[in-house]
Amino acid sequence: MIDDEDPLRLLCRVNLEADGLEVLEAATGPAGLELARRELPDAVLMDVMMPGLDGWQVAERLLADPVTGSLPIIFLTARAELRDHARGLGIGGVDYVTKPFDPLGLAGVIRELVARVASGESLELRRTKLAELRSLVEGA
Repeated sequence: MIDDEDPLRLLCRVNLEADGLEVLEAATGPAGLELARRELPDAVLMDVMMPGLDGWQVAERLLADPVTGSLPIIFLTARAELRDHARGLGIGGVDYVTKPFDPLGLAGVIRELVARVASGESLELRRTKLAELRSLVEGA
């Protein structure tokens, strides 16, 4: 998890660990990049709005790196506008969760996404999310 807010990292860590997931944490974009490259986690849960290197930039760097390029990225952010969702998915994220969110359901979301990416559904996941986004835009 990469997020500059200590309370949010704590909330997520407690809930994810209670559900049996191991959580690695970084409070900055550069620290998150280093951690992801060193540990190669099953997924990266990341905020967008961070000082210095923001979540968009971290995602772009992770996905451009041959070592981390296949890591599924889940954005967890207060940026709830449709254009932000589109940007996150366009960069290569597999999901986009907006704050406030259900911390108790987060482990299930992560497990499902990791399983689907592992079975080769990464592109299909993004297509589905983008189609949902398009229907929201057209309905607005």
